[in-house]
Amino acid sequence: MAEPAIKITVLGSGTSTGVPTIGCHCDVCTSDDPRDKRLRPSILVSYAGRHVLIDATPDFRAQALRTGFERLDAILFTHEHADHIMGLDDVRPFNFHQRERIPIYASERTMAAIHRAFRYIFDGGEKVTAVPQLDSHMLNGASFDLFGVEFTPIPIVHGQAQIYGFRFGNAAYLTDHSEIPEASLDQLRGLDVLFLDALRFKPHPTHSTVDRSIAIATQVAAKRVFFTHICHDLAHARTEQRLPPHIRLAYDGLEIEVEAAS
Repeated sequence: MAEPAIKITVLGSGTSTGVPTIGCHCDVCTSDDPRDKRLRPSILVSYAGRHVLIDATPDFRAQALRTGFERLDAILFTHEHADHIMGLDDVRPFNFHQRERIPIYASERTMAAIHRAFRYIFDGGEKVTAVPQLDSHMLNGASFDLFGVEFTPIPIVHGQAQIYGFRFGNAAYLTDHSEIPEASLDQLRGLDVLFLDALRFKPHPTHSTVDRSIAIATQVAAKRVFFTHICHDLAHARTEQRLPPHIRLAYDGLEIEVEAAS
């Protein structure tokens, strides 16, 4: 059997504070199960010798060192919140080693926030020290090609804001959603692999719940579903006992293989 064309590595599966949460002594934050140790949410999409990062979290340096990838070819951003962009400066070593600029992709609003937060990267002024070498590309909802794989932005709702998830090949990664519009659900039907936000069981104004995401997974009939952006309310082993067999919790370091073509 030929090897699948795309490998997805979960760099982080936690919520914005990570798990353990600072100062918390709950049973999940003090758990010995390594799957309960969750860095901020991000994945790496690898194929044909390329590595595409979705979101650069504040934990990016630790994630890169733990995973061991030594090349970075592009970064896609779902939205501008701190737990999804604040690791951007840590891409500098990839610039050093590769001797080339790295393209980044985001919506107009998200790109503007990135340029504000990291003004020293983009202000065009003379630099007396090294800064990330990046090329900005604005997303308008249209699909685009990255090194032979088509990536499609999927509009989703995060509280009162529209942000993006991404479909690539026969997989899609959606995080930080409280609602998925019907048109976007149509783009997710019958996937091999689908990542969904499932913060906790208790309702939240800007995130999906476990039960809500189970319903979404059932509606779109994805073959394999992984919940991410998980808070310390959910113990990995205990929560998985309550899930259908084809739905699992993502965990840091999880690797998944999927075909490039749907």
